Amino acid sequence: MASSLIGGLLETGVAQENLRVADTDPQPLAAQFPVQCYTNNLQAMDGANVVVLAIKPQVLPEVAKSIATAMPAPPPLFISIAAGIRVADLARWLGANQALPIVRVMPNTPALVRSGASALFADPHVSDFQRELAENILRAVGLTLWLEDETQMDAVTALSGSGPAYFFLMMEVLEKAAIGLGLPQESARLLTLQTAFGAAKMALESQEDAATLRSRVTSKGGTTEQAINTLQAGGLQALFDQALQAAQQRAATLAKQFGEQ
Repeated sequence: MASSLIGGLLETGVAQENLRVADTDPQPLAAQFPVQCYTNNLQAMDGANVVVLAIKPQVLPEVAKSIATAMPAPPPLFISIAAGIRVADLARWLGANQALPIVRVMPNTPALVRSGASALFADPHVSDFQRELAENILRAVGLTLWLEDETQMDAVTALSGSGPAYFFLMMEVLEKAAIGLGLPQESARLLTLQTAFGAAKMALESQEDAATLRSRVTSKGGTTEQAINTLQAGGLQALFDQALQAAQQRAATLAKQFGEQ
């Protein structure tokens, strides 16, 4: 995700000298991007007004506590894309003895191709200007939207955070079903991918909701209606309800576990 953000920011015109990166092994990033790379987090964030924490959640407590030992004044805006880490826990690790502007973000993997969906939540210490900064950074890799209630982040994790895998699964089963009907594998793959892309593009460019778009391509008594009826009779809606509830509950559980560190 860090690579996606760096690439997206450079593509949108952010000057390379304004980007500094810290990693335990910075060589791959240094070879890929013309940015300053460090192995020391404090050196990388020296003088920065925005610090993006693109860190695995199990590592973030240690990193945040090390930053707390040399917190600048005033503190920078912290943007966390560590899955499952709540703002209050991050603030505690960073040193809650001062007001810290923190934005929590739940991006997803299509950010790798600049087509991500990121939900953002800001704590009360984030200024309007800092909200705009955070939004501009995440817009470099796709769509952004703000949440006013952090508890909704678990639902976002279940929907868009995990969602790409759901669509990959649907593409996988459609391709297999098409092969079962006699199509060559490569034909089934290409038709599946283009159909998925076309449907998503239509939905994005339309003012109509998904149900209306579906009804418009479902002719009475036609082939599409037969397929849709079969899917609905098989309990597709209930199955997705259960799947998203399971993902949401797991997200909440992991957030609680991470927060106990």
